[in-house]
Amino acid sequence: MSGFRSMHPAVAVVYYSGLLLFTLLLFHPVFLLTEIAALLGLMLLQGQGRRISGSLAFCLIVAVPAALLNPLFSHRGAVILFYFMDQPITLEAVLYGLMMMTLLIAVFVIFLSYNYTVTPDKFMYLFASAAPKSALLTLMTLRFVPLFQRRLRRIARIQGARGVSVREGSLRSRMSDGMTLLKTLLTWSLEEALQTADSMKARGYGIRRRTSYAVYRLERRDIRVLGGLGAGALGTLWGWSRGYGLLMLYPRMKEPVFTWQEAAMYAAFCLFAALPLWVEGKEKWLWRSSARGSCPSATRGKKGLHWMGYPSQ
Repeated sequence: MSGFRSMHPAVAVVYYSGLLLFTLLLFHPVFLLTEIAALLGLMLLQGQGRRISGSLAFCLIVAVPAALLNPLFSHRGAVILFYFMDQPITLEAVLYGLMMMTLLIAVFVIFLSYNYTVTPDKFMYLFASAAPKSALLTLMTLRFVPLFQRRLRRIARIQGARGVSVREGSLRSRMSDGMTLLKTLLTWSLEEALQTADSMKARGYGIRRRTSYAVYRLERRDIRVLGGLGAGALGTLWGWSRGYGLLMLYPRMKEPVFTWQEAAMYAAFCLFAALPLWVEGKEKWLWRSSARGSCPSATRGKKGLHWMGYPSQ
């Protein structure tokens, strides 16, 4: 591991917790789009471009309906764009739906980047000593979501050979087949849970204080990054306490005015959101610079071509 992923786990937890907090507090498109851009840039530098493209479809399926449904169900606002089925579609409702879509995308990207940076052993290292049972329960809960998806696909493929399918037949037969798949999934998961509990008990889990095989030390670079994150967080919270970083849409959209106080708050937010991106980019640049510096070059002298110090024959 290198870059931001190789830093102390507390740095990553502080960063993603702060981003999640600011996502919920700051209702402004500039701040949300800056956060999404910083996280996507960080993941691209970490080589997670394929993961982003693979998860983009699911993200849009969840986020786009928020932008489409809000103008249909909420008719608040002063500026009426048009009428749909005798219901007014207002500009404020459309903008609010777009804002909610952006917010959902930001939360999705935060957890997508978090799952890659904060590995399970890092999570247990931070929280197992203070609350071992809660940390283990949280980690197992997060693990069960992708695990259930993989198992359900496997069960569906196997049961499909027996004619059990949720895509064919009448609605009643599909519901019955779906319940069969769900029953098989729950039975499999409960059986494995009992085996896991017996294995943990046999190995003496919980008898003594848990130790970790990985030891993370808080180095100087971690302290510097924590200091930068703290400064950015304090500046952002100061601006939020003064009422900046909020775009008023209801009942009438307030004209956005970007004052110097809000610009200072935005600069602090950029420091917080883009600091890991700078750490990752600096690591990549240093790595490539050192690789180019150590790579031998071909030079042409008076007596011919020399490569790696050896004269040509």
